[in-house]
Amino acid sequence: MDVPTIFPDDVAALARRVVEANAAAGRKVALAESCTGGLVAAALTEIPGSSAVLDRGWVTYSNEAKMEMLGVASDIIETFGAVSIACVWAMANGAIQRSNADVAVAISGVAGPDGGTAQKPVGTVVFARAYRDGEGEPEGELRLFADMNRADVRRQATLCALELLLP
Repeated sequence: MDVPTIFPDDVAALARRVVEANAAAGRKVALAESCTGGLVAAALTEIPGSSAVLDRGWVTYSNEAKMEMLGVASDIIETFGAVSIACVWAMANGAIQRSNADVAVAISGVAGPDGGTAQKPVGTVVFARAYRDGEGEPEGELRLFADMNRADVRRQATLCALELLLP
């Protein structure tokens, strides 16, 4: 049965794969989102059966929220910035520690149209994945979605985050 969704077909199809694959693996996931503003969690919850997979998520858009809700150290943000591998790794680790999830993905970036710098231009998005009990290696990735508008940067970031949730 095809379930209607508010998301584009590629996002909905990938979210379905994430829910089905994680349910089959008996895995729970958590999300720590900044520039995607909850889009990854929303895409997952569009899928029937997602309650068996999605444990919880945080939208920590401000630096204060990253520190208060996920335990990101202020010196990480002061030294490296919110759009850094160090910050998203701390976000993902904080999500694992504060959830019942087996894997957590964190996302932070510069969606634009403003806010970019020479070092971190608009379209810079960083991702991290952390596992409970050190079952997998910590992973971080920086992607540059150049020459895209804000909506496209957020959509591409959502797709990347969903891919990171596949077992």
